[in-house]
Amino acid sequence: MENFTPVASAVGGMLIGLAAALLWLGLGRIAGISGIVGGILPIRRKETAWRAAFLAGLLAAPLLLGAVAGYSTPAPVLKSMDLLVVAGLLVGFGTRLGSGCTSGHGVCGIARLSPRSLIATGVFMATAAATVFLVRHVIGA
Repeated sequence: MENFTPVASAVGGMLIGLAAALLWLGLGRIAGISGIVGGILPIRRKETAWRAAFLAGLLAAPLLLGAVAGYSTPAPVLKSMDLLVVAGLLVGFGTRLGSGCTSGHGVCGIARLSPRSLIATGVFMATAAATVFLVRHVIGA
């Protein structure tokens, strides 16, 4: 395993939990990224200010960390852009099919002990594990 960073990962997880709790306690909203992004589209001009601020913070945080602490998190693209586009479309389809994403179900839903979110997160994780196994060990990509 490369880049094993338990402390940074634990701190990051706590910050995600804190942000989700603050959004829930402050605005009564779930920190589900797909719902936040979906609600900012021009079709639904409802509550766009907090959604834009949340997304801006989501994008700015790693840049700020890099500038302040000197961290850099390179993400090399190891596969073709066509494959990335197909993967993105499949993730979007799955998000719609599952009525939410891993942040909404996995972070906020499980914290609320939502049975639907517990099932959805289990399906997400099982699908992810099966996909990695197939791609790495069966297909060999």
